[in-house]
Amino acid sequence: MATGTLPDAGQILNSLINSILLVDDELAVHYANPAAQQLLAQSSRKLFGTPLPDLLSYFSLNIGLMRESLESGQGFTDNEVTLVIDSHSHILSVTAQRLPDGLILLEMAPMDNQRRLSQEQLQHAQQIAARDLVRGLAHEIKNPLGGLRGAAQLLSKALPDPALTEYTKVIIEQADRLRNLVDRLLGPQQPGMHVTESIHKVAERVVALVSMEVPENVTLIRDYDPSLPELLHDPDQIEQVLLNIVRNALQALGPEGGEIVLRTRTAFQLTLHGERYRLAARIDVEDNGPGIPSHLQDTLFYPMVSGREGGTGLGLSIARNLIDQHSGKIEFTSWPGHTEFSVYLPIRK
Repeated sequence: MATGTLPDAGQILNSLINSILLVDDELAVHYANPAAQQLLAQSSRKLFGTPLPDLLSYFSLNIGLMRESLESGQGFTDNEVTLVIDSHSHILSVTAQRLPDGLILLEMAPMDNQRRLSQEQLQHAQQIAARDLVRGLAHEIKNPLGGLRGAAQLLSKALPDPALTEYTKVIIEQADRLRNLVDRLLGPQQPGMHVTESIHKVAERVVALVSMEVPENVTLIRDYDPSLPELLHDPDQIEQVLLNIVRNALQALGPEGGEIVLRTRTAFQLTLHGERYRLAARIDVEDNGPGIPSHLQDTLFYPMVSGREGGTGLGLSIARNLIDQHSGKIEFTSWPGHTEFSVYLPIRK
């Protein structure tokens, strides 16, 4: 009777699509399977003995918490770890186990596609819910505001002392301010004027507008793809979107200064709003500032959410609505030293 021969552990590890690392307590690498070598862009010989964090630009794994779990005899899992190497980010599920010989086995499974899909679905649902909430609140706010403003106007005419009309003037001005705020929350109510032209015209207008705001210690770099086809869009609305993102990047850099890159590229075979496009325009705004705090990232496109003191939190919410009206999408990646917003717009041929 024939008996099967089991492959040895090395063969099994070499055939896995997940990245497997054996590291010591200082996270120095003792073994890396081929998938891990590909992920880290290093051969096993170069990896050996090198602490894992030294190989990476950024690693969000909570190493202290992992060590605590392992010291207590428990395993450790983090399903959303950001790893950045050579300016490329990966979302990983990381599992750690202590082996009998004292080494730590790290298994890293890619989660980029799953996270991106779930994030897009969540953002779409959140956008619909936020839009419905804002519309309902706008209706409830604008009606009494109109009555308040009208009453103040009548009161102003009836007051015998002209000096008292200064108070009614303040009421009218603040009512108008609140109405304008509500209108901004609602975004444009009429479709814009769409034209077919190069997106670089919009990009250049944005550069011209912010050029006077850029201090000497900030470098603004233009990196355009000259082969990018023309596309149908509302130039004013796209200008508003890009201007908001570039100004956010400028403010994020702060007094320390840094670099902002405005980049265009052609994206291929992209699905936007459930429709597959052979070509799409991608416009990136990248900065090397401190990054967006992790606690803000999931709600960044919500109305009234801002990481800046004194910010209204409306800019990115309005930007996403405008891009949504173009059947496009806006997304971002961020870690310390890097933030990049990417706007995708369909090219209909």
